[in-house]
Parts: sequence; C-alpha cells; structure tokens
Amino acid sequence: QYTHAAIWTTMAFAIMGDRERAWELFAMLNPINHGSRPEEIERYKVEPYVMCADIYGAPPHTSRGGWTWYTGAAGWMYRLTVETLLGLHLEVDHLRMAPCIPAHWESYKIHYRFRETVYHITFKRVGERSEQVSRLTMDGVGIDGVAVDATGRRHGRIHLVDDRVEHYVQVELN
Repeated sequence: QYTHAAIWTTMAFAIMGDRERAWELFAMLNPINHGSRPEEIERYKVEPYVMCADIYGAPPHTSRGGWTWYTGAAGWMYRLTVETLLGLHLEVDHLRMAPCIPAHWESYKIHYRFRETVYHITFKRVGERSEQVSRLTMDGVGIDGVAVDATGRRHGRIHLVDDRVEHYVQVELN
C-alpha cells in the first residue's frame, strides 16, 4: 500500500458518509494492528508504533513495512484521525465539529487545549443514526452553534476563548 493514498482514500469514504468503510480502512492503516501477534511483527519488520510510507504487497516482502521515519504519512494519519474521523477542525479561533464515528460508539471525549484554556468535549449519540451534530451546550447552556455545510450536513461550531477557565462542551449527534 502507498500510505498517503490509502489515508486520502479513507478520508474520501468518511467525507462521502461511509463511516463503516472509513473505520475499516483506518484499522487497516493503524500500525498497532500490524503488531498484535508475534507472527505479524515478524512479517511487518518495522516499529509497530510508527506510520510507514508503504507496505509491500509482492513476495517475498508481502506485509513488510517500509520508510518509517522518512515519511509525512504520520501527519496525514493525524489529520485523518483528529479532523476527519473524530471531527475536530481548528479554524483560527473557532472549533468546527463534524465527526464520522462508527455506529457502535455511544460517546467519546476529547480534551482540547486552546492556548491556556482547556475544553472538555463530549460527543454523545442521541439518535439512531447519529451522523450529524444536532445540539451543542457549553458549560450547561445551549448555544447556537449548529450550522449546515455546503454538502447539507450539520456540524457544530464553537468560538474559542483563552480565558484560562475549563469549559465543558456537549455535542449531541442525531
């Protein structure tokens, strides 16, 4: 596999709304999944905690990783994970939230530091499909932060303030 292209493909599936396929591909890309058993480590032959640029598909090197410390794949994997799948996008002094989570996740939390301020963000399913943001609260108060993007999908958006106070954000997905 060429890791950059595999990550971009995974991003495309997520953007198209095929969250199960996106997470299936994410699991295939995740280096920890190449080293969970001794025989996998022997085949992979590179560090199981580092993104590699490619994984060979032809014998005799099938499943062997390559170019672990000389690639930008880790940066793209970070963006896939944080921005595309978990849905956090920093836009200057706003945080846009447009997650693409698997159907079996009930909730997840992210602790996001903005300068000297920490935002504790909980994403919670409240509907059966839970594909889009339906409601936002910050510090227990409902906020007008749900918007619709160019594709018609709802996302959340909060203004980030560096007030050195911990804030608690609840993002409801429906």
